[in-house]
Amino acid sequence: MGDDISKYGNETFESIRKFDSKLGTEYWEARELAPVLGYLRWENFENVIAKAIMSMSNTGTDTSDHFREVTKMVEVGSSAIRPMKDIFLSRYACYVIAMNGDPSKDEIAAAQAYFAHQTRKQELNEIESKDKKRLEARQKFSESEKVFSGVAINRGVSAPELASIKSQGDKRLFGGNDTRTMKQKYKITASKPLADHLPTVSLTAKQLANEMTTLNTEAKDLHGFGKIGTEHISNNTEVRKSLTERGIYLENLPPEEDIKKVERRLKTAEKKNIEAKK
Repeated sequence: MGDDISKYGNETFESIRKFDSKLGTEYWEARELAPVLGYLRWENFENVIAKAIMSMSNTGTDTSDHFREVTKMVEVGSSAIRPMKDIFLSRYACYVIAMNGDPSKDEIAAAQAYFAHQTRKQELNEIESKDKKRLEARQKFSESEKVFSGVAINRGVSAPELASIKSQGDKRLFGGNDTRTMKQKYKITASKPLADHLPTVSLTAKQLANEMTTLNTEAKDLHGFGKIGTEHISNNTEVRKSLTERGIYLENLPPEEDIKKVERRLKTAEKKNIEAKK
């Protein structure tokens, strides 16, 4: 390369980035991106876009999420206006376009490096966000467990009976699979908490059932294994009904990574971010 590609770097690509406040998404306009990537003729850039769409489609990705065709009204004279085709591009679309562009162009080389880095960065941010949501759901479920357990024990339920109530609740929530069966299904050792491997939606469902039982136990002044157990089973049944009506069957969801590993990873990332800011 004859030129320093830094002149086509981050600031250039970021300066033409747009943001759709209604959709909450970023995008680039193809006609604005074309010259930045070294394409002065729109027809030539259209060919690169077509190759990128084909490349993305071959991976099984829904290209409509990344290439959005629009029509703009542009002024072509002192008073004449005509429609012009443009395409709104996601960050990933820009990356695939760069990968299908002319590698001899300095601009394309810079774009490949930039969008590859930014796409990976976005992927990592999305993973971190998912991890945080799952960890938060796990913590909220744990709190609901403590409150529910305390209320039940204060109302005459023994520790073994409480374990039975929770397992029977799981049986209703997970389509006939009690806690022990779900652990076997997920290949979790008997000593490990089932909740440590549950997806976020399962944790949220269990939290909701716990809170419903706690609320109704106090509101109805329930006491003892029989009445509180019946209430918990009923609430788990209702939560499951709401989920299955929307096609969600918790017992068919795959297990997630051990939440303790997730927590350690998030703490490490947070520590690195703090050190980077110093």
